[in-house]
Amino acid sequence: MYDLLLFLHALAKNSKFSMPGRVMIFDDDNDLLEVCTIVLKSKNYVVSGLNKCNDIVQEVKSFLPDVILMDNWIQDVGGVKATQLLKSDEELKSIPVVFFSADDRIQDLAMEAGADFYLQKPFEIDDLESMISKGVAAHRESKIKETS
Repeated sequence: MYDLLLFLHALAKNSKFSMPGRVMIFDDDNDLLEVCTIVLKSKNYVVSGLNKCNDIVQEVKSFLPDVILMDNWIQDVGGVKATQLLKSDEELKSIPVVFFSADDRIQDLAMEAGADFYLQKPFEIDDLESMISKGVAAHRESKIKETS
């Protein structure tokens, strides 16, 4: 079984055979949500975008993303609390969260939230793609370790 997982992991690293990652975006700015969705879909990611997070744990469980892009100012509970809720759930805690905000205290907010990465707004498209790629890779690596 372990050999099969290693083989699949090697295939996933080869871009010709890579499966798209699943990305869930939470941002109250509908324009930015749409732009991020378009950019990530153009890179073959499967994307779900929401502009609020009133039942975030259930929303994430229904989509099961490889990585979550979380805005600090998301409606309902806010990005810090939303991330903390996700990280306290046993089933979801291994999903990497990229915390993003225009707030100058982004690093501190991401740390408080328990996020895995952070991205300062405004950001370059290449930085977004790189951060999502890192998150997907980290999640897939953690899944391989869980099964071995």
